[in-house]
Amino acid sequence: MDDILIFRLSPTNQEAIVEKTITVMLTPEGNLELPPEIRAQFSNGEQYSVVTTEDTIVFKKVPKFDWDEWEKRIDAAGEDPNQMTIEEICEIVREVRRENSQK
Repeated sequence: MDDILIFRLSPTNQEAIVEKTITVMLTPEGNLELPPEIRAQFSNGEQYSVVTTEDTIVFKKVPKFDWDEWEKRIDAAGEDPNQMTIEEICEIVREVRRENSQK
């Protein structure tokens, strides 16, 4: 099968996105044999989500968690006016433990 190039527009910023469809082989050991130009896009330790349908398998890179962005969002959210006290949290924990011990 020949390589297939697909051009489409990004739904968010209307930039052109080029998709390349290639053919890969499954080895007898059960590994996917990727061409070097595709393998170069992977890095050790990266995680990928795999979405499957009846005849499709899609790998999507899982974004790394950005602690700095998370802290900015927490700061921007401000104080929670309904934040529970330590005492309230402890009481809820005690209630749950009592309920679980009665089961």
